[in-house]
Amino acid sequence: MKRKIYNKLVEWKNQWNGRTALLIDGARRIGKSWIAEEFGKNEYKSYLVIDFNNVSPDIIDLFEHHLTDLDTFFTRLSLYTGVRLHKRESLIIFDEIQMFPKARAAVKYLVKDGRYDFIETGSLVSINHNVKNIVIPSEEIRVNMYPMDLEEFMWAIGEDTLFDYVRECHSAKKPVGQALNRKMNEYLSTYMLVGGMPQAVLSYVEHKDFHDVESIKESILALYRNDISKYAGRSAPNVTRIFDSIPGLLQQHEKRFRPSKVKTNSRMKDFNESFFWLDESRVVNFCYNTTEPSVSLALNRDDSKVKLYLADTGLLVTMAFGHHVLEKDGVYEKILKGKLDFNRGMLMENLVAQQLCASGHPLFFYTNPSRESAAERMEIDFLIRKSEITSRHNISPIEVKSSTRYSLSSIQKFTAKFKNYLSTPIVLHPGDLELKDGIFYLPLYMSGLL
Repeated sequence: MKRKIYNKLVEWKNQWNGRTALLIDGARRIGKSWIAEEFGKNEYKSYLVIDFNNVSPDIIDLFEHHLTDLDTFFTRLSLYTGVRLHKRESLIIFDEIQMFPKARAAVKYLVKDGRYDFIETGSLVSINHNVKNIVIPSEEIRVNMYPMDLEEFMWAIGEDTLFDYVRECHSAKKPVGQALNRKMNEYLSTYMLVGGMPQAVLSYVEHKDFHDVESIKESILALYRNDISKYAGRSAPNVTRIFDSIPGLLQQHEKRFRPSKVKTNSRMKDFNESFFWLDESRVVNFCYNTTEPSVSLALNRDDSKVKLYLADTGLLVTMAFGHHVLEKDGVYEKILKGKLDFNRGMLMENLVAQQLCASGHPLFFYTNPSRESAAERMEIDFLIRKSEITSRHNISPIEVKSSTRYSLSSIQKFTAKFKNYLSTPIVLHPGDLELKDGIFYLPLYMSGLL
């Protein structure tokens, strides 16, 4: 299971040389512990893992009583774990660090000592929940980790060469070709069903059985709901309502979150604490309205208008259809072949949001529901900033189209209204790559390359 975040871990090791610890930040079950161990195996002479979910009393005692004598601390740690530690050539991994906050506080002193490198993993919600009476170490750098994106999925199923060609076509702005475009759209549909949770991907790779994949995704959703009950406190009922409402919200023409749709007579401010919890859990990707497509989209952010996407589209499929429905009457095959009548657009928009997040783009959209002027009435799915900033024309509007029949009225009106701000408009669709009438048409499977 090759993951892109591995290169970021290598960069951290080379750049900081033990002067900071690294906290891998992300949702549950996305492979944080696994990637930390792979990194330790490949990049160090030795590594050891302290799993604070299942740790011996002897190791806990080290943190309680021996942090003032690090020679003794490391000697005993090596003896207790059976791992020989080598100065500047060993990695120590604190797994599930939220279970023992004192270890996180100790990072300050362990990093200052400088002998070894340190990586922390754990659920961000519970990490931030368990910080009472400890000092958060400033010697800690966070790196974001996401579910596997489409390219990582293609690596997992052994289609590296095909995606390399897709990347080449995107860079050269040339069509992929009818046959390969059709094949890539089939892989995109498979990825949409399986999703990017590593355990689900591994099951699909090994067994090609969607039934096993669905069971795994159901267990992950159950884990997320248990986390809500355990950590969301008084906000748990509202967090659950929001989480369970996401498929229904995305099904609507206007996908924005509306408080009254989730809870009768509620207002946006009633959900502020719940939004904060969901944002930190990383199980939801938030897409905020911006009132103007200037280079700093966040400066014009309107928090009263927000769209919610599930962090993994495979999990959204399971939530939308239900485990038991998907396993009946060849539903998987019908979805893959495009023979099932359902709102495919909601899944594709969620998938694009997932790919953009994994590529490092904060999510923004634009909407103007004007009733007075048809020329002003428009909604743009996503806005992204160019990688190289110029004096003008820095923002690309993106429209997501799940079928070959679609209207371009919103993107045309938006381009006319904000032409001085905009770079090339982008339409993501099932067709091949094409530049026509000032619009860049891209296959949906290229969304992660933007």
